[in-house]
Amino acid sequence: MSPRWLRSLAAAPLALGLVVGMAPAALAFVPYVYIPRAQELEGSGLGIAQAATRLLRLGQAEDAARLAALAVQLIPNDPRGWVLLAEAQLRSNQTKQAGQSLARAKQLDPRNPGILFAQGSLALRDSQPKQAILYLEQGLKLDAKNAGAYFDLGNAHILLNNPAAALVSFEKASGLRKGFWEAINNQALVLFEMGRNREAIERWNQALQIKANSAEPSLALAAALNGSGNVEEALRLAQKALTGEPSYVLESYQKEQLWGAKLRAATKKLLSRPELKPVVERALANAGTTAESTNE
Repeated sequence: MSPRWLRSLAAAPLALGLVVGMAPAALAFVPYVYIPRAQELEGSGLGIAQAATRLLRLGQAEDAARLAALAVQLIPNDPRGWVLLAEAQLRSNQTKQAGQSLARAKQLDPRNPGILFAQGSLALRDSQPKQAILYLEQGLKLDAKNAGAYFDLGNAHILLNNPAAALVSFEKASGLRKGFWEAINNQALVLFEMGRNREAIERWNQALQIKANSAEPSLALAAALNGSGNVEEALRLAQKALTGEPSYVLESYQKEQLWGAKLRAATKKLLSRPELKPVVERALANAGTTAESTNE
């Protein structure tokens, strides 16, 4: 049985028509919309930013960038969100957008050294080493104990062919962060180009004591040892390196990793040895045959 109000409504259609015709707005359905408070939006934004950070640590940069973009919509005046967005964009090769995000972060917090360091990294990635040095040195005036910034500064000096300045920067980086094998490896790269091969070999050995299976110091050390007559160890290290990271067989890839002309030539000589022919061929197949190889 229908409710009393429904039976009454069915018995008086004319009355309903008159009411509707007289005052439609009074009977219109108005949905209830909840508008969250600023504190709730901020809390949601920070939660989304944390989720984006976790994705970034897992290597899911594109997903992290999408979440970080949502976070900055909710907390647009928090520079941390913009820095996070910039890092996610940078890692997902959205360099133009990353620059815009960092510019916004700098507007909000102009004396934050982390923002300057990030701008330096972005400039370095865009092949602007002079601009990178300006940003990095500004940041280091505010935070003189940032190992990563010194590492980037060393790379910028390599690109500008300033080996002595690069070596100083890499040494500061490894001195500030224990186990910073990448900085020690890059010290060796510089030393080898300066003709200080014995010191370079020592640094590559140090790097491998920290990270034994790293391909870069393994192959670089192999090239140096091959030139000094330690062929057996050179062959062992080269095989291990190319099995772990086949792309190092390519001279173009070595150059991207800031290997100098002397080290690339020494590596080419090593990889031309007949004992390594099967390993080199397999590495070329796995790395791709369209790029320039060390044997061309």
